[in-house]
Amino acid sequence: MTPNPEQMRLIAQVLSMHYEDERAQSDIAKALDLSTAKVNRLIKQGRELGMVQITIKSPLMRFFDLEREITKRWSLKRCLVVPSVTGSAPSTLNEVGKGAAKLLLDVIRDGDKIAISGGKTLSVLIENLMPGAEYEVEVVPMTGGVQGQHYTDVNHIATQLADKLSGRARLIHAPLHADSEGERDLVMSVRSVREVMDEARSANVAVVGIGAVVGADSTYYLAHPVSDVERNRLYKTGVRSEFLGHLIQEDGSVSGNSYNSRLVALLPQELARIPVTIAIASGAEKVEPIAAALNGGYFNSLVTDEHTATALLKQEVLHA
Repeated sequence: MTPNPEQMRLIAQVLSMHYEDERAQSDIAKALDLSTAKVNRLIKQGRELGMVQITIKSPLMRFFDLEREITKRWSLKRCLVVPSVTGSAPSTLNEVGKGAAKLLLDVIRDGDKIAISGGKTLSVLIENLMPGAEYEVEVVPMTGGVQGQHYTDVNHIATQLADKLSGRARLIHAPLHADSEGERDLVMSVRSVREVMDEARSANVAVVGIGAVVGADSTYYLAHPVSDVERNRLYKTGVRSEFLGHLIQEDGSVSGNSYNSRLVALLPQELARIPVTIAIASGAEKVEPIAAALNGGYFNSLVTDEHTATALLKQEVLHA
């Protein structure tokens, strides 16, 4: 029932004393000669009538809004958006690494198996990892190694991460890129390689970077050099992202090109079966790659920065 004018006035008076004057319910009850239970009911009634509007003002609200939009758009379990450092991509990446390190420590437990990819972003995560305890965990590669880039190589990263967590690392003795599909099948059939891949498939937690396929610093082409003509051809066919070494189309599907058939790596679909899957990426050149990987549904948690998150959502509006 709608309260009469006298009741409405009493409700408004109680709401004003409680929310504007910040007085306790017991104090209001004493001042108005009411019971505390009556004051509580009046406050509840006022809220139900729409007489109370709470506005939270915080510089962090824009991050929460971005996290909420991205989580809803791609049905993620977690999204963490950190501040961008205007004019400094390395500093922004470092903030993303800090956020990812905190998230990793929040989700891991003793006895966990952590599957990882290679890449610069994973290295930054490890640099910012400050565990306050030792963890009985095992770190396992999800891909073969990249020769000549030890600081982003998956075995190097696995060792560093295990050392930081006081756990142990399982290494893989195989390249990421084989010369042919037949060679790839042969390498994957080697027992030591097969066992590492099986261990990765049974992981509780996975952490993976997302690579760009456009730009001079594209991690995919650093590891697998091709001509500019071939790069342009791949982009024109819809390739937008590198994920676990696989080229991914704009709609999230794994590209059918021959490069993917030569990879010593878990399939993105296999990664998606791991309970906690954290993807990390930052920068304007990563907007399309992130969108493509998200469209594939290969992970359930994302860590990125404010500028990248904003551009990601704007791009989705343009493509809607």
